[in-house]
Amino acid sequence: MEKKLIVSLSPHVHSGDSIQKNMYGVLIALVPAFIASLAFYGLGALVVTATSVIACMLFEWVIAKYILRKNTNSICDGSAAITGVLLAFNLPSNLPIWIIIIGALFAIGVGKMSFGGLGNNPFNPALAGRVFLLLSFPVQMTTWPVVGQLGSYVDVETAATPLAIMKRIIHNDPNTTLADLPSSLDLFIGNNPGCIGEISAVALLIGLVYMLWRKIITWHIPVSILGTVFIFSGIMYFVNPEVYVSPVIQLLSGGLMLGAIFMATDYVTSPMSKKGMLIYGVAIGILTVVIRLFGAYPEGMSFAILIMNAFTPLINMYCKPKRFGEVAKKK
Repeated sequence: MEKKLIVSLSPHVHSGDSIQKNMYGVLIALVPAFIASLAFYGLGALVVTATSVIACMLFEWVIAKYILRKNTNSICDGSAAITGVLLAFNLPSNLPIWIIIIGALFAIGVGKMSFGGLGNNPFNPALAGRVFLLLSFPVQMTTWPVVGQLGSYVDVETAATPLAIMKRIIHNDPNTTLADLPSSLDLFIGNNPGCIGEISAVALLIGLVYMLWRKIITWHIPVSILGTVFIFSGIMYFVNPEVYVSPVIQLLSGGLMLGAIFMATDYVTSPMSKKGMLIYGVAIGILTVVIRLFGAYPEGMSFAILIMNAFTPLINMYCKPKRFGEVAKKK
């Protein structure tokens, strides 16, 4: 019997990557930030993170099985778990469980599964859930526990975040000065109030190094965001150092590191080409500083990423990656 060699269509290169491998790689990169959250917030960080992850995975399974009537194995690929962790990392450590569950339902049900599941959502699901909770429960979402209350969850002492202090200074609050801000070292380590996953810059940078080493992401989006924020806020600081804080403080405050490293780099909602990534990152950096300095909210990272998520298809249209095997035409 004659045997035929059947060759599939090109390209014939396989990198060995998979959705599951990359998703679990991101989860590993988030471990240092989770450890830092436990070190500074203790029980509260554990309760919020566990509730968010379990709720996100449960909602994805229920919606996939009983509403969309499709394969329910997607909860094992790590994407629902990442959504749960990132949603939790954007929440205060004393947020009531029922509010966390509502946020998880919106993130998975509206932000992800309503568009068809992984790969089809135009907006980052975790950020969609976070912004929904911020608009729906502004008081609970802007009440920040003081770090070090490891055994407490709901009944905790609260304080203003560094970004809230900056906003008061910009608005000429007579009771607030630059001296009220935490030191750069405290911001770098994580000894300051804020969302549980955003406080420790060093933990987030460890995650960035790991993902770059494993080639889960490229440097283009994080570096373009952080570089743009540093330059833009540096110009504002040079113009009026009595009102605007140094660019280093801007980089280490709020959700900038978390957003630039783990949320803006989401495969589905970010551009495909390197040129598109740079445009996307620069725009996020500019929007973040504009909202922080001139907007109504102290933090602008979440809004900036969601706004640029909407522009990602347009960026992909005008910054198309080079086709495999394509040869540039000579002029």
